[in-house]
Amino acid sequence: MPPRRKLSDLDRGRAIGWLQDGVAARQVAQRFAVAPSVIIRLKQRFHATGRVQERQRSGRPRVTTQREDRFIQRQAMQQKMATANNIRQRLQATTNTVRGTTLTANHRAARRAWCTQNVRWQRQQWAQVLFTDESRLCLEPADGRIRVWRRRGERYAEGAVLERQRFGGGSVMVWGGISTRLRTPLYHVVSNLTGVAAYFEAAQFDREVILG
Repeated sequence: MPPRRKLSDLDRGRAIGWLQDGVAARQVAQRFAVAPSVIIRLKQRFHATGRVQERQRSGRPRVTTQREDRFIQRQAMQQKMATANNIRQRLQATTNTVRGTTLTANHRAARRAWCTQNVRWQRQQWAQVLFTDESRLCLEPADGRIRVWRRRGERYAEGAVLERQRFGGGSVMVWGGISTRLRTPLYHVVSNLTGVAAYFEAAQFDREVILG
């Protein structure tokens, strides 16, 4: 179903003018490509308030129903360590939040320059490029905290307390790459490599992946 067309204040004023000139509500609705009920409600609101502007809304329209709200509450109380994203997936709802890496002005300028420089590359040129990246896999949340859904007075309840490693659960750094021809193995990067050791680790990656 296509989204409903929203009338501007100017459109509402024109609609009221046509109605006062004797044009039928159905004909006015056809001119604006809206349902006749939209024009009828506009006419009733104008007669009651003398205004064409919409009434101030209480806030963002709700996405979930009352039944879905109760489901969310039950899930949060039954599985106190569940994240909001886990509950959303069970509910099969959607979110509008898009998360991404923070970019500075220099980052954006460099990316734009790189794209401008390579915008006319052909498939054969891209086939010679190997995209690599590294990632740290943490066994516990990066900020050291795990959120818990609980009622008032359940701060130290058994179901609301999670046992954890005293000094963190550790992490693993991995490194890999992709191209149009291959996908590299996932390499374990020793986090304390520095200087010559790091150079030889990178050289081994070059020999095994890039040179084959």
